[in-house]
Amino acid sequence: MTGAPIRVLIADDQMMVREGFSVLLNAMPDIEVVGEAVNGREAVRQVRELAPDVVLMDIRMPELNGIEATREIVAADDSATKVLVLTTFDLDEYVYQALRAGASGFLLKDASARQLADGVRVVASGEALLAPSVTRRLITEFSRLADRPRLGTPAQAHGQYGELTERETEVLVLIAQGLSNAEIAARLVVAESTIKTHVSRVLVKLGLRDRTQAAVFAYEARLVTPG
Repeated sequence: MTGAPIRVLIADDQMMVREGFSVLLNAMPDIEVVGEAVNGREAVRQVRELAPDVVLMDIRMPELNGIEATREIVAADDSATKVLVLTTFDLDEYVYQALRAGASGFLLKDASARQLADGVRVVASGEALLAPSVTRRLITEFSRLADRPRLGTPAQAHGQYGELTERETEVLVLIAQGLSNAEIAARLVVAESTIKTHVSRVLVKLGLRDRTQAAVFAYEARLVTPG
């Protein structure tokens, strides 16, 4: 292992879940569980105190649910902590709300030790956690179901992404369609390093944290139509 281990906070009101995930993750040489929280309020407090790289966040918790806790963590000006949502069902109605609140992806609670560790590593690196097909299915389903305000008319929406170049807008659309950097590079016939640069610029210009947030933005701006 090179470099410092990935610091993880586990937030779940079920003791068996916290202890099980803690044992699995601490067995990995590049991951360290630095804390556990039994509710959302405690998770927010521990993020401030411990500054973990990743929070494994259950959605349904007492005092403050995982969605609101995620929103508070992401909103903090000095927070670089990424949130990985834990759920029992892959189409949990609250997962999409958590992604909109700033979560970087989601993971099923019955994930294997390898899937759990890989999910933590991917989220910590800022890359897309979900397989493209799953990302596309998730965002498509919940963009239909979620009761939320849209970004307004196409002209109003354009004002929020108007600073993007034509190529950057094209890359944003392909991200929302679930393509990886390599797949986007092949589609546009450019080097993968060029696509990484475009993705970084898209995130900076739109003030987004990662590819998951970029995909959600593209759907809400109606750059991509669900279905």
